[in-house]
Amino acid sequence: MKDEQQLPEVQQKKAGVSRRNFLKTVTGTVAGIGISQVINPALIQALEKGLKRHPVLWVQGQGCTGCSVSLLNSVSPPIADVLLKVISLQFHPTIGACEGELAMEHLYAVAEEYKGRFSLVVEGAIPTAAEGKYCVIGEMNHKEITMVDVVKDLGAIAGSVLAIGTCAAYGGIPAAKGNVTGATGVMDFFKTQGIKTPVVNIPGCPSHPDWIVGTIVHLLEKGIPELDEVGRPTLFFGENIHDNCPRLPLYEAGEMSATLSDPKGCRMDLGCKGPNTYADCYKRKWNSGLNWCVDNSVCIGCVEPDFPDGSSPFYEPA
Repeated sequence: MKDEQQLPEVQQKKAGVSRRNFLKTVTGTVAGIGISQVINPALIQALEKGLKRHPVLWVQGQGCTGCSVSLLNSVSPPIADVLLKVISLQFHPTIGACEGELAMEHLYAVAEEYKGRFSLVVEGAIPTAAEGKYCVIGEMNHKEITMVDVVKDLGAIAGSVLAIGTCAAYGGIPAAKGNVTGATGVMDFFKTQGIKTPVVNIPGCPSHPDWIVGTIVHLLEKGIPELDEVGRPTLFFGENIHDNCPRLPLYEAGEMSATLSDPKGCRMDLGCKGPNTYADCYKRKWNSGLNWCVDNSVCIGCVEPDFPDGSSPFYEPA
Protein backbone atom coordinates (compact mmCIF):
# COMPACT_ATOMS: atom_id res chain seq x y z
CA MET A 1 0.00 0.00 0.00
CA LYS A 2 1.28 3.44 -0.94
CA ASP A 3 2.23 5.79 1.86
CA GLU A 4 -0.44 8.48 2.20
CA GLN A 5 2.09 11.28 1.91
CA GLN A 6 2.71 10.14 -1.70
CA LEU A 7 -0.97 10.46 -2.67
CA PRO A 8 -2.39 13.53 -4.41
CA GLU A 9 -3.54 16.27 -2.02
CA VAL A 10 -7.26 15.65 -2.68
CA GLN A 11 -6.88 11.94 -1.92
CA GLN A 12 -4.97 12.76 1.29
CA LYS A 13 -7.89 14.87 2.49
CA LYS A 14 -10.31 12.05 1.73
CA ALA A 15 -8.10 9.63 3.62
CA GLY A 16 -8.40 11.73 6.76
CA VAL A 17 -5.35 12.29 9.00
CA SER A 18 -2.22 11.79 6.93
CA ARG A 19 0.49 9.40 8.05
CA ARG A 20 2.89 12.33 8.27
CA ASN A 21 0.57 14.26 10.60
CA PHE A 22 -0.12 11.13 12.62
CA LEU A 23 3.59 10.51 13.19
CA LYS A 24 4.14 14.15 14.04
CA THR A 25 1.34 14.10 16.60
CA VAL A 26 2.42 10.81 18.17
CA THR A 27 6.06 11.88 18.37
CA GLY A 28 5.07 15.06 20.17
CA THR A 29 2.83 13.13 22.55
CA VAL A 30 5.56 10.67 23.45
CA ALA A 31 8.00 13.49 24.14
CA GLY A 32 5.49 14.92 26.59
CA ILE A 33 4.67 11.75 28.54
CA GLY A 34 8.22 10.40 28.70
CA ILE A 35 9.80 7.71 26.57
CA SER A 36 9.21 4.90 29.07
CA GLN A 37 5.48 5.08 28.41
CA VAL A 38 6.05 3.99 24.83
CA ILE A 39 6.84 0.53 26.14
CA ASN A 40 3.49 0.21 27.92
CA PRO A 41 1.80 -2.80 26.23
CA ALA A 42 -1.59 -1.06 25.90
CA LEU A 43 -0.08 2.00 24.23
CA ILE A 44 2.05 -0.18 21.98
CA GLN A 45 -1.01 -1.99 20.68
CA ALA A 46 -2.73 1.31 19.93
CA LEU A 47 0.32 2.68 18.12
CA GLU A 48 0.82 -0.57 16.23
CA LYS A 49 -2.57 -0.18 14.52
CA GLY A 50 -1.43 3.11 13.03
CA LEU A 51 2.25 2.43 12.44
CA LYS A 52 2.39 -1.22 11.37
CA ARG A 53 6.09 -1.30 12.15
CA HIS A 54 8.44 -4.22 12.64
CA PRO A 55 8.14 -5.77 16.13
CA VAL A 56 11.37 -5.86 18.14
CA LEU A 57 11.83 -7.74 21.41
CA TRP A 58 14.92 -6.66 23.38
CA VAL A 59 16.19 -8.93 26.15
CA GLN A 60 19.16 -8.44 28.47
CA GLY A 61 21.51 -11.00 29.97
CA GLN A 62 24.96 -10.62 31.54
CA GLY A 63 25.95 -7.05 30.82
CA CYS A 64 25.89 -3.47 32.05
CA THR A 65 23.02 -2.19 29.80
CA GLY A 66 25.62 0.10 28.23
CA CYS A 67 24.40 -0.70 24.71
CA SER A 68 20.86 0.32 25.68
CA VAL A 69 22.22 3.59 27.04
CA SER A 70 24.19 4.06 23.82
CA LEU A 71 21.08 3.56 21.69
CA LEU A 72 19.01 5.90 23.85
CA ASN A 73 21.65 8.56 23.28
CA SER A 74 21.04 8.40 19.54
CA VAL A 75 20.87 11.95 18.20
CA SER A 76 20.75 11.42 14.46
CA PRO A 77 18.16 10.06 14.04
CA PRO A 78 16.55 10.99 17.37
CA ILE A 79 15.68 7.95 19.46
CA ALA A 80 11.96 8.89 19.46
CA ASP A 81 11.98 8.68 15.66
CA VAL A 82 13.64 5.28 15.81
CA LEU A 83 11.01 3.92 18.18
CA LEU A 84 8.05 5.44 16.37
CA LYS A 85 9.04 5.45 12.71
CA VAL A 86 11.50 2.60 12.30
CA ILE A 87 10.53 -0.16 14.72
CA SER A 88 7.88 -1.15 17.20
CA LEU A 89 9.83 -1.84 20.39
CA GLN A 90 7.48 -4.23 22.12
CA PHE A 91 9.71 -5.26 25.02
CA HIS A 92 12.73 -3.71 26.75
CA PRO A 93 13.57 -4.37 30.43
CA THR A 94 15.31 -1.05 31.08
CA ILE A 95 12.73 1.39 29.74
CA GLY A 96 9.60 -0.73 29.98
CA ALA A 97 6.62 0.61 31.89
CA CYS A 98 5.50 -2.84 33.03
CA GLU A 99 7.41 -5.55 34.87
CA GLY A 100 7.05 -8.92 36.51
CA GLU A 101 4.76 -11.62 35.14
CA LEU A 102 2.80 -9.13 33.02
CA ALA A 103 5.97 -8.22 31.15
CA MET A 104 6.95 -11.87 30.63
CA GLU A 105 3.49 -12.76 29.36
CA HIS A 106 3.60 -9.86 26.94
CA LEU A 107 7.06 -10.88 25.72
CA TYR A 108 5.97 -14.41 24.89
CA ALA A 109 2.59 -13.33 23.51
CA VAL A 110 4.16 -10.95 20.99
CA ALA A 111 6.69 -13.60 19.95
CA GLU A 112 3.88 -16.09 19.33
CA GLU A 113 1.72 -13.58 17.43
CA TYR A 114 4.56 -12.47 15.15
CA LYS A 115 6.31 -15.82 14.86
CA GLY A 116 8.95 -15.65 12.15
CA ARG A 117 8.31 -11.93 11.61
CA PHE A 118 9.89 -10.24 14.63
CA SER A 119 13.49 -9.42 15.49
CA LEU A 120 14.99 -10.55 18.78
CA VAL A 121 17.65 -8.22 20.13
CA VAL A 122 20.00 -9.78 22.67
CA GLU A 123 22.12 -7.54 24.90
CA GLY A 124 24.56 -9.15 27.28
CA ALA A 125 26.08 -12.62 27.36
CA ILE A 126 24.13 -15.82 27.97
CA PRO A 127 25.28 -17.69 31.10
CA THR A 128 24.86 -21.41 30.45
CA ALA A 129 26.28 -22.88 33.67
CA ALA A 130 24.02 -24.10 36.48
CA GLU A 131 21.14 -24.53 34.01
CA GLY A 132 21.16 -20.80 33.36
CA LYS A 133 20.41 -19.88 36.97
CA TYR A 134 23.09 -17.19 36.97
CA CYS A 135 20.69 -14.94 35.07
CA VAL A 136 16.98 -15.16 35.87
CA ILE A 137 15.13 -12.41 34.00
CA GLY A 138 11.59 -12.99 35.27
CA GLU A 139 8.86 -15.39 36.30
CA MET A 140 5.79 -16.79 34.57
CA ASN A 141 3.29 -19.33 35.86
CA HIS A 142 5.36 -19.64 39.05
CA LYS A 143 8.40 -20.68 37.02
CA GLU A 144 11.68 -18.79 36.78
CA ILE A 145 12.57 -17.66 33.25
CA THR A 146 16.32 -17.60 32.63
CA MET A 147 18.26 -15.89 29.86
CA VAL A 148 18.93 -19.36 28.47
CA ASP A 149 15.18 -20.03 28.34
CA VAL A 150 14.18 -16.81 26.63
CA VAL A 151 16.95 -16.83 24.01
CA LYS A 152 16.29 -20.48 23.21
CA ASP A 153 12.50 -20.09 23.06
CA LEU A 154 12.33 -16.78 21.21
CA GLY A 155 15.47 -17.20 19.14
CA ALA A 156 14.08 -20.32 17.52
CA ILE A 157 10.96 -18.53 16.22
CA ALA A 158 12.37 -15.06 15.47
CA GLY A 159 12.82 -13.85 11.91
CA SER A 160 16.28 -12.56 12.81
CA VAL A 161 18.44 -12.02 15.87
CA LEU A 162 20.67 -9.03 16.57
CA ALA A 163 23.45 -9.58 19.10
CA ILE A 164 24.04 -6.05 20.40
CA GLY A 165 27.40 -5.40 22.05
CA THR A 166 30.45 -7.63 22.38
CA CYS A 167 28.96 -9.52 25.34
CA ALA A 168 26.02 -10.72 23.25
CA ALA A 169 28.11 -11.24 20.13
CA TYR A 170 31.09 -13.13 21.55
CA GLY A 171 30.74 -13.37 25.34
CA GLY A 172 32.75 -10.23 26.07
CA ILE A 173 33.71 -9.36 29.63
CA PRO A 174 31.35 -11.91 31.27
CA ALA A 175 33.16 -14.66 29.33
CA ALA A 176 36.66 -13.42 30.19
CA LYS A 177 39.21 -15.67 31.87
CA GLY A 178 38.14 -16.66 35.37
CA ASN A 179 34.38 -16.52 34.82
CA VAL A 180 32.36 -19.36 36.34
CA THR A 181 29.02 -18.70 34.63
CA GLY A 182 29.69 -20.35 31.27
CA ALA A 183 28.95 -17.05 29.54
CA THR A 184 28.73 -17.19 25.76
CA GLY A 185 27.57 -15.19 22.75
CA VAL A 186 24.42 -15.79 20.71
CA MET A 187 26.01 -17.53 17.72
CA ASP A 188 27.88 -20.05 19.86
CA PHE A 189 24.77 -20.61 21.97
CA PHE A 190 22.67 -21.26 18.86
CA LYS A 191 25.20 -23.82 17.64
CA THR A 192 24.83 -25.83 20.83
CA GLN A 193 21.02 -25.65 20.57
CA GLY A 194 20.79 -26.38 16.86
CA ILE A 195 18.97 -23.08 16.20
CA LYS A 196 19.23 -21.89 12.58
CA THR A 197 17.84 -18.35 12.90
CA PRO A 198 20.20 -15.85 11.24
CA VAL A 199 22.27 -13.77 13.67
CA VAL A 200 23.86 -10.38 13.04
CA ASN A 201 26.61 -9.37 15.46
CA ILE A 202 26.89 -5.66 16.31
CA PRO A 203 29.77 -5.68 18.81
CA GLY A 204 31.34 -2.83 20.75
CA CYS A 205 31.69 -1.98 24.41
CA PRO A 206 29.27 -0.37 23.98
CA SER A 207 28.00 -0.62 20.43
CA HIS A 208 27.69 2.70 18.61
CA PRO A 209 24.05 3.86 18.22
CA ASP A 210 24.58 4.32 14.48
CA TRP A 211 25.65 0.69 14.13
CA ILE A 212 22.49 -0.47 15.90
CA VAL A 213 20.03 1.80 14.09
CA GLY A 214 21.76 1.39 10.73
CA THR A 215 21.70 -2.40 10.94
CA ILE A 216 18.01 -2.44 11.92
CA VAL A 217 17.10 -0.15 9.03
CA HIS A 218 19.14 -2.27 6.59
CA LEU A 219 17.44 -5.38 7.92
CA LEU A 220 13.98 -3.92 7.33
CA GLU A 221 14.66 -2.29 3.97
CA LYS A 222 17.08 -4.71 2.29
CA GLY A 223 17.37 -7.76 4.52
CA ILE A 224 20.44 -9.21 6.26
CA PRO A 225 23.46 -7.00 5.48
CA GLU A 226 26.73 -8.41 4.15
CA LEU A 227 28.60 -9.94 7.08
CA ASP A 228 32.27 -10.64 7.70
CA GLU A 229 33.67 -13.96 8.92
CA VAL A 230 32.65 -13.22 12.53
CA GLY A 231 29.10 -12.13 11.74
CA ARG A 232 29.53 -8.32 11.69
CA PRO A 233 28.04 -6.00 9.04
CA THR A 234 30.91 -5.01 6.73
CA LEU A 235 29.12 -1.69 6.32
CA PHE A 236 30.36 -0.71 9.78
CA PHE A 237 33.12 -3.22 10.54
CA GLY A 238 34.90 -3.55 7.22
CA GLU A 239 37.75 -1.07 7.74
CA ASN A 240 40.89 -1.42 9.81
CA ILE A 241 41.35 1.21 12.52
CA HIS A 242 45.13 1.52 12.12
CA ASP A 243 45.02 1.77 8.33
CA ASN A 244 42.62 4.70 8.56
CA CYS A 245 43.92 6.36 11.73
CA PRO A 246 44.74 10.08 11.41
CA ARG A 247 47.99 9.27 13.25
CA LEU A 248 49.08 6.78 10.57
CA PRO A 249 51.51 9.25 8.90
CA LEU A 250 53.20 9.68 12.30
CA TYR A 251 53.55 5.90 12.63
CA GLU A 252 55.05 5.65 9.14
CA ALA A 253 57.48 8.43 10.04
CA GLY A 254 58.51 6.56 13.18
CA GLU A 255 57.08 9.18 15.53
CA MET A 256 55.69 7.37 18.58
CA SER A 257 53.94 8.86 21.60
CA ALA A 258 55.79 8.58 24.90
CA THR A 259 52.67 9.20 27.01
CA LEU A 260 48.92 9.31 26.47
CA SER A 261 48.99 13.08 26.94
CA ASP A 262 51.41 13.47 24.05
CA PRO A 263 49.42 15.36 21.36
CA LYS A 264 51.61 13.93 18.60
CA GLY A 265 52.82 10.50 17.63
CA CYS A 266 51.33 7.05 17.10
CA ARG A 267 50.23 5.26 20.28
CA MET A 268 50.92 1.70 19.20
CA ASP A 269 53.81 1.42 21.68
CA LEU A 270 51.38 2.40 24.44
CA GLY A 271 49.10 -0.54 23.71
CA CYS A 272 46.84 0.69 20.89
CA LYS A 273 44.99 -2.28 19.34
CA GLY A 274 44.11 -0.43 16.13
CA PRO A 275 46.11 -2.77 13.84
CA ASN A 276 43.96 -5.73 14.90
CA THR A 277 40.60 -3.94 15.06
CA TYR A 278 37.97 -3.45 12.37
CA ALA A 279 35.38 -0.68 12.79
CA ASP A 280 34.62 2.78 11.42
CA CYS A 281 35.11 4.62 14.74
CA TYR A 282 37.82 6.78 13.16
CA LYS A 283 35.30 8.57 10.93
CA ARG A 284 32.02 8.03 12.80
CA LYS A 285 33.37 9.02 16.21
CA TRP A 286 31.38 9.07 19.46
CA ASN A 287 29.38 11.53 21.56
CA SER A 288 27.64 12.99 18.50
CA GLY A 289 30.90 13.11 16.58
CA LEU A 290 32.96 14.90 19.25
CA ASN A 291 35.78 12.40 19.69
CA TRP A 292 36.84 8.77 19.72
CA CYS A 293 39.13 6.55 21.78
CA VAL A 294 42.39 7.41 20.01
CA ASP A 295 41.80 11.13 20.56
CA ASN A 296 42.19 10.60 24.30
CA SER A 297 43.73 7.19 24.86
CA VAL A 298 44.20 4.05 22.75
CA CYS A 299 41.96 1.68 20.84
CA ILE A 300 41.27 -1.33 23.06
CA GLY A 301 39.81 -3.55 20.32
CA CYS A 302 36.40 -3.80 21.95
CA VAL A 303 34.64 -4.93 18.74
CA GLU A 304 36.83 -8.01 18.29
CA PRO A 305 35.80 -11.58 19.24
CA ASP A 306 38.75 -12.02 21.63
CA PHE A 307 37.93 -8.94 23.71
CA PRO A 308 38.88 -8.47 26.52
CA ASP A 309 41.40 -11.28 27.05
CA GLY A 310 43.05 -10.87 23.65
CA SER A 311 43.41 -7.11 24.13
CA SER A 312 44.90 -7.12 27.62
CA PRO A 313 46.73 -5.17 28.83
CA PHE A 314 44.86 -2.17 27.42
CA TYR A 315 47.66 0.23 28.25
CA GLU A 316 51.41 -0.44 28.18
CA PRO A 317 53.67 2.25 29.68
CA ALA A 318 56.47 3.15 27.30
